[in-house]
Formats: sequence, C-alpha cells, structure tokens
Amino acid sequence: MDQSNNVTVFILLGLSKNKNIEILCFVLFLFCYLAIWIGNLLIMISIMCSQLIEQPMYFFLNYLSASDLCYTSTVTPKLMTDLLAERKTISYSNCMTQLFTTHLFGGIEIFILTGMAYDRYVAICKPLHYTIIMSRQRCNAIIAACCTGAFIHSTSQFLLTIFLPFCGPNEIDHYFCDVYPLLKLACSNTHAIGLLVIANSGLIALVTFAVLTLSYCFILCSIRAYSAQSRSKALATCTSHLTVVVLFFAPALFIYLRPATTFPEDKVLALFYTIIAPMFNPLIYTLRNTEMKNALRKVWIFSEDKHN
Repeated sequence: MDQSNNVTVFILLGLSKNKNIEILCFVLFLFCYLAIWIGNLLIMISIMCSQLIEQPMYFFLNYLSASDLCYTSTVTPKLMTDLLAERKTISYSNCMTQLFTTHLFGGIEIFILTGMAYDRYVAICKPLHYTIIMSRQRCNAIIAACCTGAFIHSTSQFLLTIFLPFCGPNEIDHYFCDVYPLLKLACSNTHAIGLLVIANSGLIALVTFAVLTLSYCFILCSIRAYSAQSRSKALATCTSHLTVVVLFFAPALFIYLRPATTFPEDKVLALFYTIIAPMFNPLIYTLRNTEMKNALRKVWIFSEDKHN
C-alpha cells in the first residue's frame, strides 16, 4: 500500500489528441448526454405517472432507465470536461471511485436486463401463471438481487485494484478508469489479478449473455403455436430487448473476456455500453411499444393542459 501512494494523480489520454476532433466529440457527446437524460426521464415519468408501473415489464424498465442515467453519469460528464481541458487528470481516489461506480451501475443494468428476460419468458411461456409468478413481491426481490449482485461484483473489482502498487508512469490509455488500463500501469505482476478479472467481469457477462440468449430461444420456440397477431406482439417486445442486449453485451464481452491486455479499439467499443446503449434504450423500448407511446402521449397532453 505504501508503493501505491507514489502516484496520486492519473493522466487520462482520452479519445484523441487532435483538438478539432475533441471539440467535435464534445458537441456529439453533449447531444448524446442530453438525449439520455431526456429520453430516460420521459420513460420514468410516463411509467410512474400511469398504470404501467403495475406491470412487471415496465416496473423493470423504470429501474433500467434509472440505472442508465446513473451509469452514464459516472463517465460522460468527466469525458466531456476532459475534451475541453488541456490536461486531463483524475486523482487516485476519484479514479477508484469511478471504477467502483461504473461497475456497480453497469452490473445493475446487466442483471436488470436478465430480470426483464425472465419476465418475458414467464409472460410468453407460462401466461396462466404470470400474475402469480411475477408478483410485486417477486419483482422487488429481483431488483434487490440485481443491486446486491452488482455491489458484490463492483466491490471485488475495487478490491482487486485498490491494493495494486503504482510507481509510475501514470498515463491511462482510456477516457475513464477501468481495471485493464490500470493493470497495465501497476508495477507488479498482475497476471493472477487479470485472471480474476476475467473470472469476475468476463464470466458474469458471458453467463448472463448465455442465459439471455437461451431465454429468448425458449420464447421463440413457444410463440410458434400463437396466432399471427400474438406472435407479432411477442416478437416486437423480444426484438427490442435483444437489440439492447446486443448493444450492451457485444463490446463488453470483447473487452472483458480476454487476457489482461488493452487495444486502441477498446475506447471506441466502451462508448457503446457507456453512452450509445443508454441513449438508444428509450428509443428502442418506445418506438415499437404501443403502451409506452400512449403513456408518453398522455404525459405530453397533461403537461400541455397544465400550461394552458
């Protein structure tokens, strides 16, 4: 631990060294961040101000939107500030805090997506028992399990990193603090820790992705016996969920399910699950969802009536 105090500040190399590209990225990410807040807040308000909150799918979607806001806010504001700064620095304590919070809220999002897949599986494959299985008590228990699992995951990532000795250099080849870029800077043998990171982040992402894929395979097999209209509705819902899953998991699997090495492409891929996925989630869940569109319309009409 004494060695780790040799580095008190890290320098983030960011996305680019070209100032014009950085200004362009700032404008782009500012638009994305505003879209994330507006889109997810609209979803949360529409769900909480309507009877949709009583339905398990929208109950989970409400928490997914909240986790999206928290997750992207651990990274995006700092990224935008650094894009305009001459020197991109982050203190050791803030770096460790960012690492913990990104894995906490990212873990919550992953587990909520799994809960949503379970909800769709029960709704489509066991419709007669749906209200009993997906009771409000069960939904609350699933959310509590998601938060507990994410806390255990982020705590283990934090503990793997906090005891690493950093003697210099202190340049992190990324736009936020993550485990692999920090392992690259540690002045000790990190092979064993790298394997533990794969066992933690990599296996969680892989197992969750496998469970999600299997659940949707079961759903697709079940809906073959449905009428054309019911089949179309089920496919629309599942397509929305699968799009979010692929956007989030594909880059995460590439980054965390490999030995402790970093590639220049990692920064671009990380944008998918830190900014792009949270931005597209509201669009994906509302464009093909009549109930969500109706709820949004009611909120819009209510706000207009209030102003008039």
